[in-house]
Amino acid sequence: MEKMPEIHVEELKKDPEFLANIKRLEQECKEEESISKGYQLLDAQLVIEAPEDDINEVFTFIVNTAFDRLAEYLSTHRSFDIVNDIEERAIARAIYEHAIQRYSENDKKAAKEMFLVLHHTIDHQELKDAMMIHACAVMAGNSFDNFIEEMVDVSGIDETDPLAFFIQTFV
Repeated sequence: MEKMPEIHVEELKKDPEFLANIKRLEQECKEEESISKGYQLLDAQLVIEAPEDDINEVFTFIVNTAFDRLAEYLSTHRSFDIVNDIEERAIARAIYEHAIQRYSENDKKAAKEMFLVLHHTIDHQELKDAMMIHACAVMAGNSFDNFIEEMVDVSGIDETDPLAFFIQTFV
């Protein structure tokens, strides 16, 4: 496996080119209402340890925009092409991460509903099945911790898979 290059955070925080790229990305993200660019911006802000308010603002933008897009897709009976469309993958990811957050906070009703919505809107059979497993785990009364510890096979995660942020491997 190829070794990742070391990131020098303090140097990046002072690098005018890197900071200009973050500003440009932030502007593009807002102008295009791009969730995938929102995730790029969020990643960059996390790397340079940006102020928590800035990080929260980007995360709120991602979630709100994702739910706006979800509403559009549901009203037109459109599904997410998460394999071929980076933006649609980012929308599904944002909804999924929000569902996982709800589940981890024991808001099982909201989590179940979001997993079921993803099951019905994702155009990828294996991921549809994984979302149904998530929903069934919630409906069966499993706590989030129990779901992760007893049902998820973390050894089966392929970090190079563009869909790796979705839990898809189970014991």
